[in-house]
Amino acid sequence: MGNGWHEWPLMVFTVLGQCVAGGFIVMALALLYGVDDKATRKRAELAMVVLWVLMGIGFVASVLHLGSPLRAFNSLNRIGSSSLSNEIASGSVFFAVGGFWWLLTVLGKMPQALGKAWALVTMILGVVFVWMMSRVYLIDTVPTWFSIWTPLSFFLTMFIGGPLLGYLLLRAAGVNGWAMRVLPVVTLIALLVSMVVVLIQGMELATLHSSIQQASALVPQYGALMAWRMGLLVVALVCWVAPQLKGRQPGVALLTLAMLFVLAGELIGRGVFYGLHMTVGMAIAS
Repeated sequence: MGNGWHEWPLMVFTVLGQCVAGGFIVMALALLYGVDDKATRKRAELAMVVLWVLMGIGFVASVLHLGSPLRAFNSLNRIGSSSLSNEIASGSVFFAVGGFWWLLTVLGKMPQALGKAWALVTMILGVVFVWMMSRVYLIDTVPTWFSIWTPLSFFLTMFIGGPLLGYLLLRAAGVNGWAMRVLPVVTLIALLVSMVVVLIQGMELATLHSSIQQASALVPQYGALMAWRMGLLVVALVCWVAPQLKGRQPGVALLTLAMLFVLAGELIGRGVFYGLHMTVGMAIAS
């Protein structure tokens, strides 16, 4: 039994990947429809490099999870028939297509019409990436993962961390607009839904068991860890919203702190997720 911390490379990869997918959607929509000033637009485009750096960190972490990192390309051998291969392939395509779009945009080589279509395709690829990521864990012999809560939790991470990450980078670039006030609402709704998921899943754990193991015994600290997770997410949201309630824009430093709280909270939740691995037979992962 454990809390899944031994799977930290996968925790980092999945959480960062989901946040980057959401952050890209926010920034791409802002660049396509919300930023007209050329200087501000240029700063926002340059700020997007943070997304690709985070995505790169996530992929490095995923490679560290492999038994032999030098054989990482072998994970692509079964595209179409293997959920793992589909995950790596979809993530790589999202990374490559989005990164190339960003590079051409920053260099001023991207035609406007093509750039819009390319950005929209990249947004779709980001959503596909998160879906393929969740598919890896929909294993019918692992009852604690084989449920609607797995893909829902992955997408909730995208909707919790993505808007804040996008807002942070836009704020750092000096972007201000009425549409940005919608982003905290998106995160708030996702947080409320996530709280409901935690409660329902916690109750369901008592009904799941293998031939030798009760699911609720896999992570005895489930309630406490999820309380810490929700607490960190609530604090992050307060850091983000409180200045706006006073008529001020939150500073970049405060938003960065809020983003760190979100990452910490989601990493705790993902650690619990991996700690809940349980097969229907005799073997129990710890």
